[in-house]
Amino acid sequence: MEFFNDVGSDAHRPSLFELIAQEQLRDLLQPALKYVLAVFAQRHPRYLLRIVNRHEEFYAAIMFFVERHYLKAEGASFAENFYGLKRRRKPFIETERAKAAVGSTPAEESLRSKDIWRSLIFLVGVPYIRAKAQDHYEQLGGGVDSDILNDTSASGRLLTDGGQVGYRSRLREMPLTPESQTMPHLRKIFKTLYPWANTSFELWLAAWNIAYLLDKTSFYRPWLSWIGVDLRRLGAADFSDSVAKQLKSGAQDVPKGVLATTRRWLISSPKLLLASLKVLLPTCIFFIKFLEWWYSPSSPARTLTGPPSGPSIPPPRMLQPHPQGLPVDGVKYGECPICKSAIVNATALSSGYVFCYRCAHSHVEKYGNCPVTLLPAQIWQLRKVLI
Repeated sequence: MEFFNDVGSDAHRPSLFELIAQEQLRDLLQPALKYVLAVFAQRHPRYLLRIVNRHEEFYAAIMFFVERHYLKAEGASFAENFYGLKRRRKPFIETERAKAAVGSTPAEESLRSKDIWRSLIFLVGVPYIRAKAQDHYEQLGGGVDSDILNDTSASGRLLTDGGQVGYRSRLREMPLTPESQTMPHLRKIFKTLYPWANTSFELWLAAWNIAYLLDKTSFYRPWLSWIGVDLRRLGAADFSDSVAKQLKSGAQDVPKGVLATTRRWLISSPKLLLASLKVLLPTCIFFIKFLEWWYSPSSPARTLTGPPSGPSIPPPRMLQPHPQGLPVDGVKYGECPICKSAIVNATALSSGYVFCYRCAHSHVEKYGNCPVTLLPAQIWQLRKVLI
């Protein structure tokens, strides 16, 4: 791919490898931050649990200030600046002499205020909307058969064993509201259309990548052409200007006195913190990925820190059914002990027995125990079994 990008006279045109690499770095930031918050939330749930539950909003708010700072100070997003790229307003007519120039970005090609705000919409707003849509799709049971989660499909199944009330009669007793009638249809439409829309969006982006690779366009993303901004490599003049700005800021008169020093430190600390993210965030991502590899089953840490080889620990013994509980046929595999049909959306209780999700949920909600062993059980103890 480097061949397609470097044979021309435009040495400042970034390769597709660089553009994809900076996007992958940006995509790694959110799961890394979520992992760190989830770890600390286990120790301080009172303060961090709400942030973890609203992680998309929290991450979007943080990235808004980070990306805004880098767009104003460096003329590029955080990931683009990390890979030595910059944004510029693409001129309507670009000569070969301008392409071959190695100077810094001219004033007329620098990002204006409206260019920064438009860039923020696609750097922060669009990823936030996509993350919320993906999260909502997974909450609706993305990839699971709609018959499993559809209320109307399982409502016709009656549970007569043990005197339990059937789903159909329970649904008839519930009052119907316009919202309760409309929302299931909207969820079903969203669950059907979202995979197609997401796939079409990815194919659309892939088409722009191919066009950029073949030098058919100077934008690797369609919204960059809408904004009128393209990406360029940083040149020697850009690095010289950056060093000059740092020397100029460091050569300022140092204030005397405690109050003046404190005031200067409070004003400059947010900028220093945002500027240090260029080193801190990639280091944190590398450290988190290293910990994931170190504690993975294939890591050498298992052989170095694990106990010496010995007899394997046997699994716990299966609890026997209670005489007054539902009988379990040990020969039939995949049959729900409650409805006596094939298990749909397999769910296990703390006793170890597996049922249909709706059967288990209905029984635990009404009786508060396992229907086979009669051991106490609660709704939050239901565990989905991935087969």
